Amino acid sequence: MSLVKELYEPYVLPARARISTDPVMRRLVDPAIEPAVLERFFIQLNSLGVYMTEPVEGWIRRAGNRCIAEGLDSMGRALLTHSKHEAGHHLLMIEDTHHLVRRWNGRRRPALHVERLLHQHPTDAMRAYRQLHEDTLTSDLPMGQIAIEFEIENLSMVLGPHLLSNGVRVLGRETLEGLSFLKEHVQLDVGHTAFNSRLMEELLQLMPENARMLAELGSQALDIYLRFLGDCMHSAEDSLWNPTEAVA
Repeated sequence: MSLVKELYEPYVLPARARISTDPVMRRLVDPAIEPAVLERFFIQLNSLGVYMTEPVEGWIRRAGNRCIAEGLDSMGRALLTHSKHEAGHHLLMIEDTHHLVRRWNGRRRPALHVERLLHQHPTDAMRAYRQLHEDTLTSDLPMGQIAIEFEIENLSMVLGPHLLSNGVRVLGRETLEGLSFLKEHVQLDVGHTAFNSRLMEELLQLMPENARMLAELGSQALDIYLRFLGDCMHSAEDSLWNPTEAVA
């Protein structure tokens, strides 16, 4: 049995279970969801998601540099290489927001304003997500960034295909044109999760005593991201009744 499964996963499985049991997640993949709510959810996922995604390259790069500074050269170099793969991914979310808003405004009301959407105030969960990364990178265990990435990319791999499938069922196949970020990460994160799994295995070989702490960091990241998805859903529902982004 791998060290990831033996030492790490027992402490993170309760958080992972929420991917399929959380009421918001269940509703997002329910074919009976109201089409306007799902469409607005995707708009919020992308417009608010820029705040969550833009710093990722820097976080991974900083973790790599910290690993090298602490003598974990191979792990650090691997993270530095991986960080380059995350460069500019937030730009896909901006493009998707523009596409989805154009599609919405051509078919629905109230009309939406892209720039207002892209400059919304971050929610508590969004701020907490950034703070968790900052706290981890400045802690005595900066390698915890690996656990955070492991869980978030696993979330993309587990939930992403169901979101895409339900988007096609409820909104039509043309909606995929505005979900390029989600599509790309469903494909990429299979490889990224395998990469992070290898790094986690290497990390646990070096410091098995930190397995529970790593799992707690991964669980926190997953819990916060699920809260963020809940924020996107609640905002989508509220905006249909209180359209704060409508063009005057």
